[in-house]
Amino acid sequence: QLQASGGGLVQPGSSLRLSCAVSGRTFSSADMGWFRQAPGKEREFVAAIRWSGGDTYYADSVKGRFTISRDRAKNTVHLQMNNLQPKDTAVYYCAARMGRIVMSALGMDEYYDYWGQGTQVTVSS
Repeated sequence: QLQASGGGLVQPGSSLRLSCAVSGRTFSSADMGWFRQAPGKEREFVAAIRWSGGDTYYADSVKGRFTISRDRAKNTVHLQMNNLQPKDTAVYYCAARMGRIVMSALGMDEYYDYWGQGTQVTVSS
């Protein structure tokens, strides 16, 4: 089970940290990703992380502003979002991938097996 939290309404230039609590032994070695979906748009990739090793992968649109990390002791994946802009407004979803694939494939939602319920991030002045 994946439980996303941490969304909210913030002003441009602000920061938020999203969390995805992972429960269940099934996920002990899953690779994790964050995706987002803005109104009227398709779901898009944001960031991914290997559960073992910690290699990360980012969409160009968030590189340098967002950081994905994992706390293996707490079975939690975080998405630190800095310098948020109105274009970042979306519902953010965490997802888990079972079984190893190439890092670039973690940028495609069809390769994920489990999804959380989403948390709304709104960036507005």
